[in-house]
Amino acid sequence: MRYIGFMKNNIQPLKRLSLREEVYQTLKRNIVMLEFQPEQKLQDKELAEQFGVSRTPVREALKRLEDEGLVQTTPGSSTKVAPLNLEEAKQSFIVVAALHALAAKLACTSLQEEDMSELIKHNQSLEHAIKTRNVLKAIEADEAFHSVFLKQANNIELERVVKQTSAKIQRLEIARFSSLGSLASVDQHKEIINACGQKDAALTSQLVETNWLTLGEALTNEEEST
Repeated sequence: MRYIGFMKNNIQPLKRLSLREEVYQTLKRNIVMLEFQPEQKLQDKELAEQFGVSRTPVREALKRLEDEGLVQTTPGSSTKVAPLNLEEAKQSFIVVAALHALAAKLACTSLQEEDMSELIKHNQSLEHAIKTRNVLKAIEADEAFHSVFLKQANNIELERVVKQTSAKIQRLEIARFSSLGSLASVDQHKEIINACGQKDAALTSQLVETNWLTLGEALTNEEEST
């Protein structure tokens, strides 16, 4: 398995009052962006010193991340970043694909002209990011594209569940961006936009699900892990 690191650790002392949330979001970002590598040990005392806080908010953040599958803790042993598990990722993509398909189905007939323009804009950004091999911009553009449906679906619970599952997906995308050599996703997005233009909710939903499953297949291809 090959991993790609992009930025050095960006933990700094916190100045705001929402310590628990700030610690959690910062640690999560470091894990997703591979600034903390898979299976890297995480010492709560060391992290607390870096943040400039007590160990309590760090421990609480690590527990939340463990619940989300991004951190592993062994009783009586150390805490570490969860490894990238391709089989687990395959299962995650099935769930994520279904959730985004539902969002598209709920949102399709409610999309306005400005929403269609957003979809086109984000897909153009995705195409440019893939061509220039900019992994972070590509992930950002793809997330923005699908967020149009999530927003217009107007279902808070659906947004919450998608947000919880997206971190694992994004971490895998960053680690295995070299698997995305083609512009297949861009072309699929164009088909989705066309279906939306026709207000065909069933087709839009089907195309969105296929889009996510295709991405999952590309990223979890065992041949790429060697």
